Formats: sequence, structure tokens, C-alpha cells
Amino acid sequence: MSTTILVVEDEPAIQELIAVNLTFSGHKVLRASNADQARQLIRAELPDLILLDWMLPGMSGLALARQLRSDERTSQVPIIMLTAKGAEHDKVDGLEAGADDYITKPFSPKELMARIKAVLRRRAPQLTDDVIQIGDLRLDPRTHRITGHEQALVLGPTEFRLLHFFMTHTERVYSRSQLLDQVWGDHVFVEERTVDVHIRRLRKALEPVNLENHIETVRGAGYRFTAQPI
Repeated sequence: MSTTILVVEDEPAIQELIAVNLTFSGHKVLRASNADQARQLIRAELPDLILLDWMLPGMSGLALARQLRSDERTSQVPIIMLTAKGAEHDKVDGLEAGADDYITKPFSPKELMARIKAVLRRRAPQLTDDVIQIGDLRLDPRTHRITGHEQALVLGPTEFRLLHFFMTHTERVYSRSQLLDQVWGDHVFVEERTVDVHIRRLRKALEPVNLENHIETVRGAGYRFTAQPI
């Protein structure tokens, strides 16, 4: 699935190479050459993943990573550090600063894309193209097809994203505001009650195959997708 990736890299040639490959792979790319630019972009739109160069002018990528991890809004955004520093202690420093992975320059575009996919699968599975099967419900992000008991189901785009998120985060309760951030994006401003409308639509779409009970309402807390509905 398409994701928004922020590339924080001060070398124009490397930034362009990364951006071209990410765009070719279907990702939306945001670009920054320093920490200040990166923070401005993040304030406007929370990216799904950050590619962060260690050696930046002004604030280093390492310091920015620590800052992002200490902020509740950005604490869960996956970060991959890009650096020419290949010593073991440098890698440890990067990981301890909050990076999810560490790539030493020079690297191939193929390796970078593989690392991005691996980090997203681990940290944000709803952004991958992996087919998900839970009981008799099957969702294929690549073909945008959903089946229940092998019967094709029709969902709108928002209901599809909502179900995809639920199926990759089963048994956890999410509030309306959390679902808005995860499914609509934290840069989109809509009423929390909008979530209720789409939950109803999602349940209605699952009713023909009797799978609507996967979506549970947790009074006073939000909604949960259970793999084993009562």
C-alpha cells in the first residue's frame, strides 16, 4: 500500500536517488535537508516512516531521532537511520536513540526497499501488501479484495482501510481519536463521531456472511476487532 515517507538527507544526489526509488515504488515522498525542515513537515503531516541521515547540518539525525521518540505524537513512527558510520558502537548509538533499523552508506536501492518493507511489516503491518486471513475473513491489500466464507464483499475505501487496520491489530481496543489518527491520518480533521458512521457501514458490509461480530464495541473506550467473536 502507498505510504508517506519523509526523507531527511542533506546530500541532494542521495536525496534525489532515494526519492525517485520510493516514488517509483508507489510511496508519497516528503523531503527535508535538515532537522528544522523535517520538524515543519512532520507538524503538517505525520509520515508513516522516516529515513533519517545521521550527519545533518545543525541538529544531528541522532539528536532528532531522540527528540522524535520523546514526543508522544511521533514516538511510534518507524525510523531508519542512514549513515556512513559503520562501527558497531555507532549502530548501537543509533538503535538506542530510537531507530528501528540502520543502513550504512553506500547502499543499494533494492536493500533500502527491503529494509523499509521489513520495518513496516514489524511496526505498521496495516501499511504492507501482505494478505491477511482471520478465520473465514480474508483481505488482500494488493487487489483490494475482501472475502467472507469465500464470498466477495463490497467495502468503500474508508471501510477497507478501517478493516485492514483492525485485522492487523486484533484484540486491542482503540478509541475514536486513535482510529482517526491511524486510518484517516492525524493531519485530517474530522469529527470523532465519523468513526461510528464507518463502523456501522463496515458491520453492514460483513452482515451477509455473518462476520459483523468481529467488530466489538467496548463501552466508554472504543472499538476492538476480535479474532474469535462470540
